[in-house]
Amino acid sequence: MSRLKEVYKNEIVSAMTQKFNYANQLQVPKIEKIVINMGVGEAKDNAKALESAVSDMQIISGQKPVVTKAKKSVAAFKLREGMPIGCKVTLRGKKMYEFLDRLVNLALPRVRDFRGISATAFDGRGNYALGIKEQLIFPEIEYDKIDKVRGMDVIIVTTAETDEEARELLTQFGMPFQK
Repeated sequence: MSRLKEVYKNEIVSAMTQKFNYANQLQVPKIEKIVINMGVGEAKDNAKALESAVSDMQIISGQKPVVTKAKKSVAAFKLREGMPIGCKVTLRGKKMYEFLDRLVNLALPRVRDFRGISATAFDGRGNYALGIKEQLIFPEIEYDKIDKVRGMDVIIVTTAETDEEARELLTQFGMPFQK
């Protein structure tokens, strides 16, 4: 069992129960899944760009990503329906906790001029969205082997009812929110 899951079971449940006065331990919110999405706009012209994005994401997440395709045709972008334009991966269970641990303890501190992540990026239902500007912040990615710096979106889906509960849950997991 991963270190973060042990911390959740032992410490976070009791701290959250005390703060929010839950009647039952099962009411304490938990992280359901983490979705990592990488849009690769140049994939419509260059198939190799999508392949390298998929391999980068596989290295970062430890799981094979799914290639996403355009839902609509957009003439201004020279995009047709069904063209591959990105990739995504959904992490659950052990891989989810391992990724969150690496994100909080290794990747985010490597961001240049890092002052914490935004505390307002919640969606109103307890889910958190985080944009990462470059994949180089992950230690698994070798600088020499990348062809282009790409960003990605990380969405943390929780079972929390409110943003306040979700913020407290992620703070307990060690997320460095701005003060």
